[in-house]
Amino acid sequence: MSNLSYIHPDAKIGKDVTISPFASIYEDVEIGDGTWIGPNVTIFPKARIGKNCKIFPGAVIAAIPQDLKFKGEESIVQIGDNTTIRECVTVNRGTADKMKTVVGSNCLIMAYAHIAHDCIVGDNVIIANSVNLAGHVDIEDWVIIEGGTGVGQFVRIGAHAFVSGLAGVRKNVPPFTKAAREPLQYVGVNSVGLRRRGFSNETISQIEDIYRTLYVKGHNVTNALAIIEQEAPASAEKQQILDFIRNSKDGIMRGIS
Repeated sequence: MSNLSYIHPDAKIGKDVTISPFASIYEDVEIGDGTWIGPNVTIFPKARIGKNCKIFPGAVIAAIPQDLKFKGEESIVQIGDNTTIRECVTVNRGTADKMKTVVGSNCLIMAYAHIAHDCIVGDNVIIANSVNLAGHVDIEDWVIIEGGTGVGQFVRIGAHAFVSGLAGVRKNVPPFTKAAREPLQYVGVNSVGLRRRGFSNETISQIEDIYRTLYVKGHNVTNALAIIEQEAPASAEKQQILDFIRNSKDGIMRGIS
């Protein structure tokens, strides 16, 4: 630890933690073993940072929400193990809605990304440069969001989805899909990502058949879901897709136009 950094005496610092010069660590902060805190990082109260993380210069963790409804709730920011947060990323505390903002384990949050209050980011997520997540966004495991994308408040992005750069995400993005264009629409199944993660060709083919029914064959969503329920082979992926769409009260991204 550098004698040029500020570390509040009530902060809980694990073993083998590196805190670089000019970093500021406030009270009621917990940092897990083996984590590296770069120069000029600011970690405000209520941050809970896991083991073996890397937080690069200029990042600000656990600042109060940019939400006028915030009334000083005792909310937190929680960051899992082995997550890398690059330069000038901001992760804000939660509000009364969820009382926490979460970034999971094994994530890569690239430079200048913003993760607003009450966002829940799963494990193994990659968020590229200058992505902005509004409040209350849910990002499930293994999602990749390319640079410059903006995600509107209360939007959900399903597991293993891929969102192209510079996109505006205003509706939920179902799991296993690729999303691109403006306005955002379905452009296929994320088959490359699924193969990299060990999904079999048979499973990928079944997922493609489900989304062909939903997005390509001209059915409305209600009818498509009924056909998928009756005709698609039973699988965990099928159920995951059906549950996600049925719980998307504000709708899902549009189909191919």
